[in-house]
Amino acid sequence: MGEEFVDMKLEIEKTKVPPQPQRAHFVLIHGIGGGGWCWYKIRSLMENSGYKVTCLDLKGAGIDQADPNTIVSFDEYNKPLIDFLSSLPDSEQVILVGHSAGGLSVTDATHKFPKKVKVAVYIAATMLRTGFVTTQDVKDGVPDLSDFGEFADVYDMGFGSGPDQPPTSIVVKKSLQRKIIYHISPLEDSTLATMVLRPGPIQALQSARFKEEGEGAENVPRIYIRTAYDRVMKTEQQDAMIRKWQPQHVYTLESDHSPFFSAPFALFGLLLKVAASF
Repeated sequence: MGEEFVDMKLEIEKTKVPPQPQRAHFVLIHGIGGGGWCWYKIRSLMENSGYKVTCLDLKGAGIDQADPNTIVSFDEYNKPLIDFLSSLPDSEQVILVGHSAGGLSVTDATHKFPKKVKVAVYIAATMLRTGFVTTQDVKDGVPDLSDFGEFADVYDMGFGSGPDQPPTSIVVKKSLQRKIIYHISPLEDSTLATMVLRPGPIQALQSARFKEEGEGAENVPRIYIRTAYDRVMKTEQQDAMIRKWQPQHVYTLESDHSPFFSAPFALFGLLLKVAASF
């Protein structure tokens, strides 16, 4: 992997071109508990190559001040992305990239703004055409961390609706975050993540369901980037979602669940390939 990493970096350096006007606009969406901060390596690589990049914090994530325990609907959680796309001119299109649970946000956007999304990119992400409608959708799209212990042993939980009600927020325990989410990532990145990762609004994510309005979402090209050594979104889950809603292209990275840390140059190269293809 080390040699391949260096080769990818050198190849990108050799093929880098001077910034050009009207280059692609990437909008990057984090997973549960994350924030725009998780894309810092990818953003710097993209902006240095002349691309426009927007890294959003969803409701209750990143530096957004909302309490995730108060966010119980997916529409509220995803409002920052929907508001952002609403604000764009009708003539502007973006490459929308979602990581992990951020795939739900991407799918929601393709249903609501199909003409504004040039291509949808899912990175180790939940890719369900209509969200969590069936028990199979839950099996395919919800991380199963039972290999690491019982639910209460793996997650710290918040109970905004009361201790006798289901949890309103969850986050992987700090002691397990590197082992589960960042096991191939550089230690400094996983250390940063444990300092800023926040509980995510689990009830809001579980309520994600999307109305199919015509064939708009089907007209948006989709790319899926698999993560070969993922301990969060298992490869069999990723493959099940790919089979059920087949994207135009599938790529695989030798990374953990967080390729923006563990394989940033390879991920950057794939995103450049996507930008050049659509």
